[in-house]
Amino acid sequence: MNKKLSQLKPGQKAIIRHFDNEEIHLKLMEMGCLPGEQLTVEQKAPLGDPVSITIAGYTLSLRLNEADHIIVSVID
Repeated sequence: MNKKLSQLKPGQKAIIRHFDNEEIHLKLMEMGCLPGEQLTVEQKAPLGDPVSITIAGYTLSLRLNEADHIIVSVID
């Protein structure tokens, strides 16, 4: 089932499928958010922004509007 990264809760794991915004696509890929990469949501700020994820062996902090454009498949 595909969801937006911004919809995941801390502790959930997922695989990046694609991006739904071409303008932010390159920026996200430069930060290591590549389709096929597995990630784990580490924590979210109280209001949901920013979102902290672990991807490719490091921790990355994303703004909520950036996480909103990353489509992922949740790993059960």
